[in-house]
Amino acid sequence: MLVAKILETVRVINGEGVTVLLVEQNVRQALTLAHRACVLESGRLVLQGPARDLLSDARLKRAYLGL
Repeated sequence: MLVAKILETVRVINGEGVTVLLVEQNVRQALTLAHRACVLESGRLVLQGPARDLLSDARLKRAYLGL
């Protein structure tokens, strides 16, 4: 419940025109909220782009969403 409240607060702040940098381990929630995203593995950038595109990326699905 607390996580949902925090993410909703981030959504409201961003909706007011404030840029937000979100670091989140819940990939599905983060990509649902974000406009753009970067995925790091062992400190290296492995994916980046529009969040909606990353949600449908096969590599990301296998590695982080269990699909």
